[in-house]
Amino acid sequence: MDSPHRFIPISEPLLSGNEAAYVSECVRSGWVSSLGKYIPEFEMRFADFCGVRHGIAVSNGTAALHLALVALGIGPGDEVIVPTLTFIATANAVHYTGATPVFADSEAETWNLDPQDVARRITPRTRAIIPVHIYGHPANMAPILELAKQHSLHVIEDAAEAHGARYQGKRVGSLGEINAFSFYGNKIITTGEGGLLTTDDDTLAEKVRFLRDHAMSPEKRYWHTEIGYNYRMTNLQAALGVAQMERIEEFIARKRWIAATYNQGLREIASITLPPEASWATSVYWMYSILLAKDFPLSRDEVMLSLRQQNIDSRPFFYPIHVQPPYQADISLPVAEDLSRRGINLPSAVTLGEEDIQRIVQAIREMA
Repeated sequence: MDSPHRFIPISEPLLSGNEAAYVSECVRSGWVSSLGKYIPEFEMRFADFCGVRHGIAVSNGTAALHLALVALGIGPGDEVIVPTLTFIATANAVHYTGATPVFADSEAETWNLDPQDVARRITPRTRAIIPVHIYGHPANMAPILELAKQHSLHVIEDAAEAHGARYQGKRVGSLGEINAFSFYGNKIITTGEGGLLTTDDDTLAEKVRFLRDHAMSPEKRYWHTEIGYNYRMTNLQAALGVAQMERIEEFIARKRWIAATYNQGLREIASITLPPEASWATSVYWMYSILLAKDFPLSRDEVMLSLRQQNIDSRPFFYPIHVQPPYQADISLPVAEDLSRRGINLPSAVTLGEEDIQRIVQAIREMA
């Protein structure tokens, strides 16, 4: 049936600040490629935001993960532990290096990488762990970092979905050895496409900057001492990023208000689990995500179809990577599999108004 209501998208960027002015300045000046003043400014602003010394802007979040792994020397014969419940880019970046992604289960409480399952999957070939801060909630980093210390492993935070989230008061992106962000159009701040690495390690930062520009010698132009990559961000993208950084705290506050408003409307429905926020965490609720209990009257897919018929967008949780064709493995990771079957992401754009949220809440309440 057709709905008379406006379509509510799962996400959309808010570009009503200085975005157009800064991008227009790039066009007028001619600095539209990978040189220009906005790139170092964006890198500095984001590094300061995370509380680290270095920010290195790149072409996208997957490139950020790939460069981090290459800079750490990870390659064929190595294993990297990743959560199975994440976007496939996390595993793909490991595969690009020739290393093997090893999939671990999720915590039922936070939906993030389970440190106990990580411990079971460490072998003599394990070189790194990539916790992902899923849907804006930080992973439980202390036990992961302790495991890494015990076994001399690298830790790379995949913070693509969690700009500004905090773990024990510290911003994500400051907890691992080197950490990756994405600025795709649906992220908390966007540069259209784009990514960035954060680190306090001067040597790693220098290595990543070298590799992102074809590994060209800084002293001898067009001289290349190893294989590098074209993973540079453009000045146009960085101009968007600088304008978005001017409002990042506003966007995070809005995300948290959206979550609180949803919670108020849905908390009395016993057959729905609301998104987690652990006592040690400050979530940024990149996606407002719920779980349907087995006794919810409709299946997850039926709920999504009903919402769509009412002009409300939604998304399923990620499919576990270990059940997908490129990485299919004969293993059982029951928590992640269960979360994936029951999880729905509801509209979460910072442009949502209270009337929009109430409409979504009412639609779900009528199904329950």
